[in-house]
Amino acid sequence: MKARKATPLVRIELLILDVDGVLTDGRLYFSGQGEALKVFHVRDGHGIKLLMAAGVAVAAFSGRRSRAVAARIRELRVPHLVQACSDKVAALQRLTERLNIDPLNCACIVDDTPDLPLMSAVGMAGAVADAHPVVRSAAHWIAKANGGQGAVRELCDAILRARAGRR
Repeated sequence: MKARKATPLVRIELLILDVDGVLTDGRLYFSGQGEALKVFHVRDGHGIKLLMAAGVAVAAFSGRRSRAVAARIRELRVPHLVQACSDKVAALQRLTERLNIDPLNCACIVDDTPDLPLMSAVGMAGAVADAHPVVRSAAHWIAKANGGQGAVRELCDAILRARAGRR
């Protein structure tokens, strides 16, 4: 990822969330029937709701397909979910065109190297504390919390603080 200045948090109009390793701790639990079980942090969910209430769009992009993820995203009323996504940059481009948002006014929060292209495509690239070292070095912003343990809430709070300071 080329080093470039991050878009100020106050200008963020869309937050893209990776799922496994960001909204969850990255571990997958499989039942005897093969269903993957995931654990989500309630504070992350509340931060997402606060961010959307403040007018920031939120989307979740996942390389996997999971009914648990669909249920959690639906519960939070996040309107944009892309699962089994092999090209998150293309998904970002489709979504930003539909929402008429400049990708440079978007942020993402990720944890692993498959998301490096997405990090390069947005104006503010975030990482969870336990992200892969290459991801942390490419990030503009790094959470103090690990994935699935409040990192998303930290970023939501930072965006909300920046927006409050704008007024």
